[in-house]
Amino acid sequence: MTRALERDLALREGFAQDASGLRMVPDAVARPSSHEETVAVVRECASNGSTLTPAGGQTSTTAASIADHGVLLSLRAMDRVLDVDAAARTVRVEAGAIVADVKRAAAAEGLLFAPDPTSEESCTIGGAIACNASGARTLRYGATRAHVRALTVVLASGETVELRRNPLEKNTVGYALAHDPIDWFVGSEGTLGIVTSAELALLPLPERVVGLAVPFTNEHDALRFVVAARESSIVAPRCLEYFDALALAVAAGAHGDRLAAPGTAALVYAEDAGHGEAPLDQWLELAESCGALVDDLRVLESEALLREAREARHAVPATMNERGARQRPHGGRKVSTDWAVPFRRLHEAIATARRLADEAGIDQAVIYGHAGNGHPHQNFIADDAEAVKRIEHVVEETLRAVIAMGGTVAAEHGIGKLKRKWLPLQLSPLQQSAMRAMKRELDPKGILAPGNVL
Repeated sequence: MTRALERDLALREGFAQDASGLRMVPDAVARPSSHEETVAVVRECASNGSTLTPAGGQTSTTAASIADHGVLLSLRAMDRVLDVDAAARTVRVEAGAIVADVKRAAAAEGLLFAPDPTSEESCTIGGAIACNASGARTLRYGATRAHVRALTVVLASGETVELRRNPLEKNTVGYALAHDPIDWFVGSEGTLGIVTSAELALLPLPERVVGLAVPFTNEHDALRFVVAARESSIVAPRCLEYFDALALAVAAGAHGDRLAAPGTAALVYAEDAGHGEAPLDQWLELAESCGALVDDLRVLESEALLREAREARHAVPATMNERGARQRPHGGRKVSTDWAVPFRRLHEAIATARRLADEAGIDQAVIYGHAGNGHPHQNFIADDAEAVKRIEHVVEETLRAVIAMGGTVAAEHGIGKLKRKWLPLQLSPLQQSAMRAMKRELDPKGILAPGNVL
């Protein structure tokens, strides 16, 4: 028997916000604790025409996990790590399992769940699958999609489908689109089906991990170092994270100068993971060749220091979220980007973004993130609704330049509701029509996650 839909206003308001800065109060909330209860909720909505927006930890920066009408389907109660198979290197989990809990369960068996979104202590596996989450270590390990082996999905009709990746290395049967239905749902932001459980691939834990905080006197040299590290045949970073001066100031304000000495203008945080000794001399030589302040370079070898570096990195978006939240009563919020360009063009893209902000007379964004993938984050704070409009105009002009460089509008956070207006900048009418055709096939009544993506 399904749990009744809950309509208490206080409860609904508890599910009205995510990390996007928007607030949407749903008409009802459903909180299933099992696959069967989820099926019952979906069937009820399908029969009465109610819309249904699935949500996990509600860490979305694009408003994908909130809704201003219909039912908000919270999967938080389905949070079990069901089984770790050390021999097969897989883990089975429910959709509401917290990513960090999955990582800890894997680590207890000497294994690694590689995707590492910054919000891993609060985001869920279902949410990570829904937006194809990644993180700093995507540079080596790839985003969530590459680690999904099987899914249990509830379709809009209430039908359950069990999907498993085909292990074949070669396959020419039919259109590529139809080869692996798992890929229909990874990154679909809840619009095509509701994932209730997953089997995920694991990797061996590396023998050692060393972090390097490499400071620079200017942004140009820091980003030149990123390219050199990517192209090196000697060092093999698993992440290359960039912090501009504003981002370093935010991190220092929250956690002190853990990453860089005061006054550092730009910093690259790298991790070298593997077996045997880390090639620290080679890292030092590479950093020096790019103009790094090598006397201030910090080597982080203990688990505690690596954790502190990660906390300092997480402090940047967390602090910016808090600053944005303070502007909500005035119609303002944080405005963030997650565009990406080919990594060799990152310096050009950031310079363009900075110029556009200056020309519009708005404050420069805090810039940080996954430089190794050509993927920075810009975080602006809009004081009011008018400032939101001005900043979004600058963002749109930046996205046009990014696309001209061969880049993307969204590299890891998805489209959701906030970025839907920019999707046509990148995808052709033919591509959008193909997406709509898939949506019609899997959700003919249009009840799943209305407003997301399309």
